[in-house]
Amino acid sequence: MHLLSNNPADAYRRVELDARIAASASRDLTRICLEEAVAALGQALLALDRNSGRAPGEPLTRAHGIVTWLASGVAPDNPLHDQLRQFYGALAALITRNMARPSSSDLQQARSDLSDILAAASD
Repeated sequence: MHLLSNNPADAYRRVELDARIAASASRDLTRICLEEAVAALGQALLALDRNSGRAPGEPLTRAHGIVTWLASGVAPDNPLHDQLRQFYGALAALITRNMARPSSSDLQQARSDLSDILAAASD
């Protein structure tokens, strides 16, 4: 049984993320998730640069899970509820497509879009 990972760097990243989540206020969770999704897509792009013929499964799976959670977690009273759900849903679909047939330009655009949302959320 593997509790965290065979990769020490991945294990430390997960422990750090768990600590950040535990110490954060609920309003900070969206920002943390956006940061993690941007980082996961960055890792996917690096992996794709190293091996363009192979989809980087782990970071794409992580990014997909985060974006899916963001789509389902938009507060019903948020004035942009429908637009945010559609935005995150479209990103989840894009990431899913890239799990089978990765495209650097698609992943870079998704990363850029999430970075823009993160910048707006941090203001």
